[in-house]
Amino acid sequence: MINKVLIANRGEIAVRIIRACRELNIKTVAIYSTVDKESLHVMLADEAVCVGDHRLENSYLNQTAILQAALNTQAQAIHPGFGFLSENAEFVRACEQLDIQFIGPSAGVIELMGDKANARQKMIEANVPVVKGSDGLVDTFEDAIEAAKEIGFPLLIKASAGGGGKGMRACFNQDELYDAYHQAKQEAQNAFGNGDVYMEYFVQSPRHIEVQVLGDSFGHVIHLNERECSVQRNNQKMIEEAPVQNLKNETRSRLYEVAVRAAQAVNYVSAGTLEFIMDHEENFFFIEMNTRIQVEHPVTEMITGIDIVKEQIKIAEERPLEIQQIDVERKGHSLEIRINAENPIENFKPSVGKINSLHFPGGNGVRIDSFLYQNYTVLPFYDSMLAKLITYAPSRDEAMEKSIRCLEEIDIDGVDTNIEFQLDILLNESFQDNVYTTSLVKDILKEMKHV
Repeated sequence: MINKVLIANRGEIAVRIIRACRELNIKTVAIYSTVDKESLHVMLADEAVCVGDHRLENSYLNQTAILQAALNTQAQAIHPGFGFLSENAEFVRACEQLDIQFIGPSAGVIELMGDKANARQKMIEANVPVVKGSDGLVDTFEDAIEAAKEIGFPLLIKASAGGGGKGMRACFNQDELYDAYHQAKQEAQNAFGNGDVYMEYFVQSPRHIEVQVLGDSFGHVIHLNERECSVQRNNQKMIEEAPVQNLKNETRSRLYEVAVRAAQAVNYVSAGTLEFIMDHEENFFFIEMNTRIQVEHPVTEMITGIDIVKEQIKIAEERPLEIQQIDVERKGHSLEIRINAENPIENFKPSVGKINSLHFPGGNGVRIDSFLYQNYTVLPFYDSMLAKLITYAPSRDEAMEKSIRCLEEIDIDGVDTNIEFQLDILLNESFQDNVYTTSLVKDILKEMKHV
């Protein structure tokens, strides 16, 4: 049994994990950078250890300091949250060497699925549908020319080690190929220290659908239904919802079957997410697997009643899944709206400052995941997400109305936020009618500029 967990993260996800641990009677250790001393996760944890200054490489990415903190506090396990070291195979191996349980999948699986080209090949072997693309990495521009002839335009050049939209370029014709190829490689090298790229056919204006899975050490894998994540800007999600309402039952069933088969193909253990793009005919194609907890996990929790973080911890204790597929429910509808400290009018420029006053909404079916409190100072060094508004209601229409009411009620004074822009999305006709794709935000921004 795990008695003490070190949380190798900050912000709302660290708070979320601390709360789950407390309900399981597990002691918690927070880590923090020198500028994060007053952060909420530090106050809520049973113990807290400073691991370095504000620079990520000196604190939240400082493997040596984090592992030393775990040893010094006698933490038996480390929960990485998302981002930072959550998908770092080297860190997982270091945990294993020190007999510290990493709450997540094995280093081998993280390595395999983190290399997008290898993951794609593995999925092909498992008979999981993928978009037509290059046969492995595209090492030279000459190879890119040949691959483009095979794939056809438009196409995407994508970082093999990538994620979050970095190291990705769309290319619509032969004339654009040279710049797109070299820009993608350079951005991938800068962002991930790895300039490897591969190529895929570009499915334009698709929907972004993902399936949450849980796997245990005994070979059991179940799905927890699907999420719609098509509201994106620059491949960064802004609003997520579950379940996907306008989906044929046969498509939904096939999506689940493929997701479970994909997880089983890599002997997946822990919580994970299979991400797919879907065209207008409901053909879907694997794009990647996230081998960690997702930012948007709460919408799945709301419609199933399953605490995914607690399940991660139980799986890490090498306990078999207590939930069988037949136990997984899909009730009602849930929306998650990300509240960021940024100014949409100024190209989503990040905003920093002291929170002078703060009010979050409440009521039946309203959940706020946040680390904010009055007089807290929003820092310039980290991600701009301040909070997640999660709503639940029996129907999508009711969940939308509840979300609109909550966004109108939220008051965060001291920094710019994207609340008004998120309201614009919720009130958009395409979103309201549930006929939107990944081009929705781009279309809204075009309309704003035109006005």
